[in-house]
Amino acid sequence: MRGACAGAALRGYISPPGEAGCLRRMHRLAGRETTSRGLFMPRISLTTLSRIPLVKSGDNLVAIILGAAADDGVSFSDGDIVVLAQKIVSKAEGRLVPVASVTPGDEAIELAAATDKDPRMAQLILDEAAYVMRRKPGVIIVRHKLGHVGANAGIDQSNVEHEGGEQALLLPVDPDASAQRLHQALSAAVGCHVGVIICDSMNRPWRLGTIGGAIGCAGIEVLDDRRGQHDMFGRELKVTVINRADSIAAMATLLMGESTERTPVAVVHGFAVDAHHGRAADIIRPPADDLFN
Repeated sequence: MRGACAGAALRGYISPPGEAGCLRRMHRLAGRETTSRGLFMPRISLTTLSRIPLVKSGDNLVAIILGAAADDGVSFSDGDIVVLAQKIVSKAEGRLVPVASVTPGDEAIELAAATDKDPRMAQLILDEAAYVMRRKPGVIIVRHKLGHVGANAGIDQSNVEHEGGEQALLLPVDPDASAQRLHQALSAAVGCHVGVIICDSMNRPWRLGTIGGAIGCAGIEVLDDRRGQHDMFGRELKVTVINRADSIAAMATLLMGESTERTPVAVVHGFAVDAHHGRAADIIRPPADDLFN
């Protein structure tokens, strides 16, 4: 077990303020364990970093992550995955836009009237969208230029500083490229292979509530294709493709939180170094295969 809170974390413990190195929510399931029947049980661990400051444009995220990990007593091993909330990546890359600087066009004004939105926000949504898929009062669903489908083109105003005027935070221009830069820099700094996932909140058709999803990936296998393998009864798997990146992002988001937690980075331990690497772009279903559109 790594870090000062190993024993507490095994109990699913939430450490109180002042407990050194433990100002984070943790769920530790590290390593591999042998059961009484001699079976090996794979284990993973997830640790949120507690010392992440409010990120500003131009900040060095690698330096921030390494500093927070050192303060929390978290080290890195081959196969670890660092999960970052999209907000801190967008902030570091200068993707905050003053709403007052936006001039809405005719299409944005019409869209805003149909959806009860601020015309300036409607313009930002149109600028980021490939096209609008659905709209109704209070809701605009678009396919983003990056391919993601969701509300408001991923533009957010929560957990964003509004000093000096209302701000809107856009997605990174190229989240996969952002993840690749972070993956390379982190791996070089710690001397082992560290994968990176940039995650964001997502809605899903026919399901209520948001979950964390991967919008940028590097250094990990994002899709585990099991087609051609066999189940435990010998039946060939025809369609089984496991979305590893979204699964890890969803797990990390549960602990990172989405309101006042201030823990936008998590370290996932327990995976072997992946032989194949992919991008979040690989997850997106092509529009031609979209049966819900």
